[in-house]
This record gives sequence, structure tokens and C-alpha cells, in this order.
Amino acid sequence: MPSFRIVVLERARSAKSGTCIEKVGTYNPRTKERVINAERVMYWLGKGAQATDTVHNMLISAGVIAGKKINVLPKKTVPVAESTVSNPTTPSADVPSEPVAA
Repeated sequence: MPSFRIVVLERARSAKSGTCIEKVGTYNPRTKERVINAERVMYWLGKGAQATDTVHNMLISAGVIAGKKINVLPKKTVPVAESTVSNPTTPSADVPSEPVAA
């Protein structure tokens, strides 16, 4: 069963190394259960810590901070239209296919 920790890390440390400064909450995506220590989150945000976009949205939903949610979904890319350059192997409408007699 998946469960995620909400932690405070230094920028220089890797998130995968497992060394965190403080654990401030947990999140279980299956049951949508959130346990957040709001007092410690506000302390770290006051010290200059920055929440990731997903944690920022979670803190807004939990009522810990006020603000507008951030779109975390990837932006859609518009497919590039094919070039309108005519194929050089097909005759063009401007060029006659047979020589014109004068």
C-alpha cells in the first residue's frame, strides 16, 4: 500500500538519500488520508522553505495556507502542422507541364 512522507529537505541534499531535516506529515493516496503538522509547516515556510507544487496544493486543500492552487499537470503540446511546401516531384499549377508554342 503506497504512503508518502511530507518532509523538509535542504536544497543540496538528495530526496532519494533518505536524510531529511524533519518529517512534517504523511499522505495515503488510496484512502486520501492526510496527516499534516500545520504548526511545523508554518515554521519552515516562515524560515524560507518552499513547498513543491503538489505539497502546496495539498496544504491549501487542508487549510494550512491560503492561496491559489498551482496546475501540476503537464502542459499539452500542440502538434506541429505539416509544412505547406509543395512536393517537387508533382507538377505545380503555375508551371505548365507541356511547352507552350508562341
